[in-house]
Amino acid sequence: MIRVRGNKWLFGLVFSGLCVTGSFAVAQVNSHANEPIGTVEQIYDGKLTPDIAINTYRNIDRLFPTRVVKAGKTPSALPEAKLPLETMIKHEQGGKTYDLYDFLYMNNITGLLVMKDGKVVYEIYQRGNSKDTRWMSMSVVKSIASTLVGAAIRDGYIKSLDDNVVKYVPVLAGTAYDGVSVRNVLMMSSGVKWNETYTDPKSDRRDLLRAQMAQQRDGAMAVMAKLPRAAEPGTVNNYSTGETQVLAEIVYGAVGKPLSEYLSEKIWIPYGMETDANWWLDSPDGLEIGGSGLSATLRDYARFGQFFLDGGLAGGKQVLPEGWIEEASTSKILPDGKTLNYAYMWWPVRSGSDAAKADKSFTASGIFGQYIHINPAKRIVIAITGAAPKPVGKYGVDPFAFFDSVARALD
Repeated sequence: MIRVRGNKWLFGLVFSGLCVTGSFAVAQVNSHANEPIGTVEQIYDGKLTPDIAINTYRNIDRLFPTRVVKAGKTPSALPEAKLPLETMIKHEQGGKTYDLYDFLYMNNITGLLVMKDGKVVYEIYQRGNSKDTRWMSMSVVKSIASTLVGAAIRDGYIKSLDDNVVKYVPVLAGTAYDGVSVRNVLMMSSGVKWNETYTDPKSDRRDLLRAQMAQQRDGAMAVMAKLPRAAEPGTVNNYSTGETQVLAEIVYGAVGKPLSEYLSEKIWIPYGMETDANWWLDSPDGLEIGGSGLSATLRDYARFGQFFLDGGLAGGKQVLPEGWIEEASTSKILPDGKTLNYAYMWWPVRSGSDAAKADKSFTASGIFGQYIHINPAKRIVIAITGAAPKPVGKYGVDPFAFFDSVARALD
């Protein structure tokens, strides 16, 4: 096995749950390490058989070099207050009634953890997963990366959200991103043309993926630098994973250290995450992929949601600027007065439920069924890992209707 750990290439063997690296042993159990997996192209094409898909999504650190997001030695407690949600969850959809079992089965859920008032009320793992299984985040990591912008503002590394992108990413000077603000990027409203279609080999999204596969530092920025302008900055929203890679470059350019290290320092260690995470890199010893590729346990995804519910406090210290959580999680207004159902790489409630809107719920969402859903009014966090058969559009039960039913059951 060859893998990036920290800033070095390491050559190791995994056997009996022990990772041997160099001349010393590191206690790192991974019961899934030898499973057969698919390719990254098969992931985005939606062409993996169910068993291979499961194996792949819990072994994404075998697809690209990664850097470790180190956890601390003392995990924060997750006290339990178990409830029989199986008998409490029920909702109508398309004239049919669905319960918790339907959601687990029809959406191919591999992990579900529900917290209320900081306590675990329901937790289940499927398809061979356990509380120790690291699982891909996909676009959930966009919300984590955007949170690092908030931390960088609090620390004084980023002076203003109105700063020009090229102040922190000089390689984009003279491109369509010159004149775009950090805020525009957070809102995916740069005005730069982009096609996000995952399954289209000719899309910009697949161009970015090919750059990642080439494993050349600045390869992703070379893709972004060639894009034309389609609208004035800040006027039009266009969902773009490329925009999140620009955001990763902004954080790195401002902070001057790898995003994995900064995430570990600001949140993963002080908030008490239980397990080291892994984060894809654009090249060996390169930059983290801002739009996908963080691999963490379900419990630590839930802790990240609770970190937001706790007001951005970690280890007794304020990590985020005052007002950041509400600003980052609520719908924005474009200059033409149109309400944008997007925030700073978080999704404000999309289910259409008036109650959910009143609760100011918001969600980190990733293709194939990954979620961190936060309901501030009801003090609920829902973390989900899943393996839907296609990147989008193949969910049997509407996840947001499920979130609503959980909120009603726990109210």
